[in-house]
Amino acid sequence: MNQPANPSPARRETIIEVRDLVKRYGDNVVHDHLNLDVYRGEVLSIVGGSGTGKTVLLRQIVGLERPTSGTIKVFGESPAKLKPAQLQALRNRWGLQFQRGALFSALSVIDNIALPMRELRALPDNLICQASLLKLQLVGLSAKDADKMPADLSGGMIKRVALARALALEPELVFLDEPTAGLDPMASDDYVALIRELRRELGLTVVMITHDLDTLVALSDRVAVLADRKVLAAAPIPELVKVDHPFIREYFLGDRAQRALQALPAPSRPEAPRPPSGDT
Repeated sequence: MNQPANPSPARRETIIEVRDLVKRYGDNVVHDHLNLDVYRGEVLSIVGGSGTGKTVLLRQIVGLERPTSGTIKVFGESPAKLKPAQLQALRNRWGLQFQRGALFSALSVIDNIALPMRELRALPDNLICQASLLKLQLVGLSAKDADKMPADLSGGMIKRVALARALALEPELVFLDEPTAGLDPMASDDYVALIRELRRELGLTVVMITHDLDTLVALSDRVAVLADRKVLAAAPIPELVKVDHPFIREYFLGDRAQRALQALPAPSRPEAPRPPSGDT
């Protein structure tokens, strides 16, 4: 697999800025003064154990939930402070692919893709249908799939249709929630290749939540690790594995992770640390 190039630090533009984020549900503190930056053009993956608030963080960034305190800015704007019309204008600049696709079961493929344009763009319906067909082809499906219903689609096709819908308004930024979850290895590899190609062709910035190590290694410029209610570290994988923390050791330095990390170029490939002298 080709590892994506990390943007040059001198050219980085921050398009998502999270500062001192606190999120509570009653007495349960999910995020405690969490900080995170996302740079234009990169693929940033978010990982963490169960209950660390990965999806909760994403929902706050896109304005579906309000932080308890702290600030979030996307393209320089704070979603929590915007009026509905202003928030919608900001949301038009990003696309969101939900974990299980979240296609509307009563709508055909083409109508699922067309929905954002029909709701938000004052365009003739024939132009919306043409644009939807182009998006369908963009994700590797054909016009013959346009009239199919979600129940007739494979898992991989559902992911592609959901991605086409996320791209309907030609966003600059795409959020992917577990994009390869539930796919077999071949379908997962094909989907990863699609994301890589779209990122390059469309100049996308991608924020991705994933548990899949192969997807993580294949696509990520940086990985943000959620642990202890914060972003423990956000860095390229070879730098990240040097951080001494139980979750990072377990996640990145186990046997399964080491197999996935073979995809990294040899000079950048991290190795599991040797046990201290005297250990057995």
